[in-house]
Amino acid sequence: MKLMRILLFSLFIISFAISSTTAQNRKSAAPIPAAQLTHKYLRFLKNKNVAMVVNQTSNINNTHIVDSLRSLGINIKTIFCPEHGFRGNADAGEQISSSIDSATKIPLISLYGKHKKPDSIDLKDIDIVVFDIQDVGVRFYTYISTLHYVMEACAENNVEMLVLDRPNPNGYYIDGPVLQLQQKSFVGMHPVPIVYGMTIGEYAKMINGEEWLANKVKCRLHIIRNAEYNHQKKYTLPVKPSPNLVDQDAITMYPSLCLFEGTVISVGRGTYEPFKMIGHPSLSEKYTYSFTPQSINGMSKEPPFLSKNCYGLDLRNYVNDSTQSIGQLNLSWLIEMYQNYPDKEQFFNSFFEKLAGNIELRKQIISGKSESEIRSTWQEDLNSFKEIRKKYLLYP
Repeated sequence: MKLMRILLFSLFIISFAISSTTAQNRKSAAPIPAAQLTHKYLRFLKNKNVAMVVNQTSNINNTHIVDSLRSLGINIKTIFCPEHGFRGNADAGEQISSSIDSATKIPLISLYGKHKKPDSIDLKDIDIVVFDIQDVGVRFYTYISTLHYVMEACAENNVEMLVLDRPNPNGYYIDGPVLQLQQKSFVGMHPVPIVYGMTIGEYAKMINGEEWLANKVKCRLHIIRNAEYNHQKKYTLPVKPSPNLVDQDAITMYPSLCLFEGTVISVGRGTYEPFKMIGHPSLSEKYTYSFTPQSINGMSKEPPFLSKNCYGLDLRNYVNDSTQSIGQLNLSWLIEMYQNYPDKEQFFNSFFEKLAGNIELRKQIISGKSESEIRSTWQEDLNSFKEIRKKYLLYP
């Protein structure tokens, strides 16, 4: 009897150790984008005419999802392309023309410029649209605007939509002013903060659930979840999500630095490390660090201040583990640059309100408010958004 108790206790210890190891492995396992989990979604695509909303980030390991699905017998009729194009090498704001993909001979339809939303002709004979694009979790990053318009088109034309989720590299925090609908544009379509802490799949659920589509139509939505993902897991993108977000540091600083694109200050476009430096030719008396924008094919053909020395801040060593744990936007750079810029009336441009999502932030900076004072004005709206967000979360 004593021997039996010892054996049972030993089995319990072994079982507990195995369970603990499994749980630990699961906790530390790298997130797996939904696109890789083909066994979970091929059933939606078999024997159907399929359209894909994809770009250079739409890979299954090292193979583009279009090639993978075609090899599995999926009938892909059309490819829709967001800002930066199918191959992801068009500059921000560059017009993308519809064409034919040279490798697959599949028609490419641009969803940027004047044709942001698929029409009934684009969706003729299409049974289901697959959306698989890597987002960075920032309101003014236009892939979520493309998501909105594709969902709306599918709803209006009775076409199903399948979203293959991907981890959000900025998914571990929520911050910034919530967009006021008077500032609605393609760089901000919904009343969400600058950093909203949701994956593209969760965001699609929110668009549907909050009835943000035109005339409150509902998209017939299927979402395939990531594996081994939660919102606190760090995720390093294997492919640049757009030409000027060249690495994880740039992606981390993008929510704070993109606000400068509504000012006269350069964010380093025309260098090989944009969104990791800021400066202007007129600040030579304030700063010693400088960079000189050049034309770079596939990144910035005509950057601001081409061939001119820009003086400012080198932020390439800013991102580290302590920065990640802070989990908030940095307004100190914006305030500092405004205070140091000599011609303050020319500092902001008309694009700033669209990026900020409100008319207050410009006024707050001009009036000399501190970062903490500005941040305090966001809190009520942020708390309200967090309650909305809870309804659509797919991950802890």
